[in-house]
Amino acid sequence: MAGIALLCLGQSEDDHLNAQSLSPKTKDPDTLRWMVRLYEDNDFINARGCGTDDAYTNGTRLDYFYQPRHPSKNPIDHLLPKAGAHSINTYGWGIMQLMYTPKNITDPAYQPNDYPWSGALVVTHTLYSYNPEKKYDLRSELDLGVIGPASLAEQLQTGFHRLIHYFKPLGWSHQYPNDCLANIDVTAERQLAGNGSTIEWIGGSQLSTGTMMNSLTVYPLIRIGRMTPYFKGWFSQFASTGRNSRHHKNWQLYFICRPELQLILTEAVLQGGMFTSNPNLTEAEGPAKPQQQPPVSAEPYHPINHIVFASNFGAVASIGDVSISFNQNSSTAMMKGLYSHEFGNISLDFGW
Repeated sequence: MAGIALLCLGQSEDDHLNAQSLSPKTKDPDTLRWMVRLYEDNDFINARGCGTDDAYTNGTRLDYFYQPRHPSKNPIDHLLPKAGAHSINTYGWGIMQLMYTPKNITDPAYQPNDYPWSGALVVTHTLYSYNPEKKYDLRSELDLGVIGPASLAEQLQTGFHRLIHYFKPLGWSHQYPNDCLANIDVTAERQLAGNGSTIEWIGGSQLSTGTMMNSLTVYPLIRIGRMTPYFKGWFSQFASTGRNSRHHKNWQLYFICRPELQLILTEAVLQGGMFTSNPNLTEAEGPAKPQQQPPVSAEPYHPINHIVFASNFGAVASIGDVSISFNQNSSTAMMKGLYSHEFGNISLDFGW
């Protein structure tokens, strides 16, 4: 919270009360109002050509973003923090699915010394608020979803593997039972240095709290290349907007680097929900025989690592209202005694 408060210096109470989206007509006749993003995390996507199928193995997300001409009438949106009276506010709705598996997906037995079989399905509502004058932003995301069989992670992975004639995953019977997830994530960023057109150095922090994840993340973000200033708004990062951009097909090409330090208190996808427990921790069947030890419970999964280091690097290319981005993420082990992990991301953005 201290990092978030620091990034909000200079924002008055009146700014909070009067904050509203800037009308595209008052800014630029070619400013976008809508955008769709297709987002895919997968550990088989690897810049080094060393794809895997374990740990955080897949994350699929679809978002619809919009920038209304007038302030939102949604009561929830009035409670979300904004970056001042002259902020550029972009709202969004999305759906995402997350998936973890152990290394050996063809082993139907319980594997306590690896990452669990686990999936989550979540609906999101977002507000990304940017202040181009003071060069800071406040980004909020509300998450509501489920963990367990209702996440449909088993069906998606099994169906996709069947489609590509890959190994059938056999361990989904060991996933956590169904449970509800509810979370709020708030991110604050401020520009530390840069000229806004070829290089930027930004400091950020993210606080996540709820039944899905409780964590604090801090990071620097570096962007280098031909680009629109970061704090011009969410759309400007993934579309070459601006006066006459639809006629002249403006373009961007820039590279990003984002190392981060994460303090994690709880993580439901790895540990199970608030009202459920590991279904594999049941006592062995049958009574103990004379001169034998009593039945013992199965081993639990490893505890989570409370400190995780990660690095993210990649590139974004856009022309007109369309963009594609690639990012490679590498992180230390999420659970104690286990292995570090890499995954790649490909995202497509379409604006109009």
